[in-house]
Amino acid sequence: MPVFTRLRAARRRTRPHTRLRTRLRAAREAHPVAARALRLTVHVLAAALVVGALLMPNTAPALRPDRFTRIPAEAIIGAILLLALPRRPRTVVAALCGAGIGVLTVLNLLDMGFTEYLGRGFNLVLDWGLLDDAQTYVADALGGTAATAAAVGAVVLALLLVAVTALAAVRLGNLLARHRTRSARGALIAGTAWVACAALGVQLAGLPVASERAAGALKGQTRRVVETLRDEAAFEKESRADTFGATPPEQLVPDLRGKDVVFAFIESYGRAAVEDPLVAPGVTRTLDTRTAALARAGFHARSGWLTSATYGGSSWLGHSTALSGLWVDNQQRYRTVTAGDHLTLTRAFRETGAWDTVGVMPGVQKAWPEAEWYGLDKVYDAFDLGYRGPKFSWSTMPDQYALEAFERLEHGRKRDRPLMSEVILTSSHQPWAPIPELVGWDELGDGSVFDAIQRAGKKPAGVVADGAASKREYGRSITYSVTSLTQWLERYGTDDTVLVFLGDHQPLARVSGDRASRDVPVSVVAKDPEVLEKIADWDWTEGLRPAEDAPVWRMSDFRDRFLTAYGSTPHPTGG
Repeated sequence: MPVFTRLRAARRRTRPHTRLRTRLRAAREAHPVAARALRLTVHVLAAALVVGALLMPNTAPALRPDRFTRIPAEAIIGAILLLALPRRPRTVVAALCGAGIGVLTVLNLLDMGFTEYLGRGFNLVLDWGLLDDAQTYVADALGGTAATAAAVGAVVLALLLVAVTALAAVRLGNLLARHRTRSARGALIAGTAWVACAALGVQLAGLPVASERAAGALKGQTRRVVETLRDEAAFEKESRADTFGATPPEQLVPDLRGKDVVFAFIESYGRAAVEDPLVAPGVTRTLDTRTAALARAGFHARSGWLTSATYGGSSWLGHSTALSGLWVDNQQRYRTVTAGDHLTLTRAFRETGAWDTVGVMPGVQKAWPEAEWYGLDKVYDAFDLGYRGPKFSWSTMPDQYALEAFERLEHGRKRDRPLMSEVILTSSHQPWAPIPELVGWDELGDGSVFDAIQRAGKKPAGVVADGAASKREYGRSITYSVTSLTQWLERYGTDDTVLVFLGDHQPLARVSGDRASRDVPVSVVAKDPEVLEKIADWDWTEGLRPAEDAPVWRMSDFRDRFLTAYGSTPHPTGG
């Protein structure tokens, strides 16, 4: 034998994987029963993984044992395909199909998470950027280390899931090939059973036994992508049409001239706060108490409902929907509308030249070019309000402090013309722990007074893990935010102050419920009776608490109704 041939043979004999195979073979020969049991167990686990992934639902409430007692058509088709292929193509096809099943499982898990928090499934085109927001939220709530660990763990888990399902499919393909006759017979029986169950409409626990769950999920994801791509062009055209786009400045909100107008959004202030049995008692008591307190100060209110374009999060979609008059329910629409010149309700005030305009945005911690689209002359972000106290999870500062800073920096200053303000309050942002407490307005200082309150508050991890605790703390946070805002109005409001405040969206499903509406309360508060008289035909409820049967509008209707109520004349621009 030539020298090089002997060397190659020696190397082959000493390769690690060769030695490993030799040892495994020896172990199987030494313990045949255990080896057979292990092999059978792995086969069963591989089949359970593949079939379970094919039947897996994409919502958490549907994740029940009866969901996995059906016959997946995709498994039958896959078995027939693999039986028809020779070894090498079979291995490749099995690996690709298994990896595809793994990817579909990851998408199902993303759907579960997005449905739980945002009330909708994951969008393959638009939602990747929200994963970064999710990591930021976890970092604010649980710390940077936990956020990094969660992100790394999620990526590793996703990759591992794809790899394991691919390996499981290859193993099952090889098993089918080794027992070709019995496998073909089994596939035929399963296929016949599937067709019979589908034809007869056989159900188990209310679900059809003949399942096409994976195919349906793939079709749903594909449809979502196609609809998203089509929507981009359609919405761009829609956003160019504006009922008040060409209205002359002197014909915009003439009936509010001389008024200081404040548009305030309360984070996660939804219908659940007013109607959920566990949350509502404290919140409604606060709304009624604050209505009475404002009345003693000369203020009166009318309240109704708006149906938000978002749910559980993505607050900026609610803000832009309410102020633009367009239905901005995804990030693509948000980018489109903020890049254009569609008139916002806040910019309408600046267009008149009769108001100074300002934004108070304690949740903004980076560049925010949307300020121009909103028509804000100046924006105070998290770093501009002089706060030196602690963060409260995601919220950079308590609402009471943000409002006092607004008073100090803008609202309380003497000026030549009235002020229009957009204020975003964040203390009711999830995870609702710890929650600030009200302190004396004269004690706020630079916010250091909140150090002890923050340290004594509940820990986010304990609240997030407990649904009942989440509801209780959510209610407390809404009570805090509403009280802070209305106390500010009671303390600093004048005869010419008009406050419009509303929620941006409902809280996530763990608090609002799996089938909750997207409704949020909205209130208009003023001392001047003519301000409320202008909206008398809205039939809103008197006070801060809207009645259950008060009118419900789409949030995108609010801009035009508000502009019309206060004397604006429509001059449309075309699409």
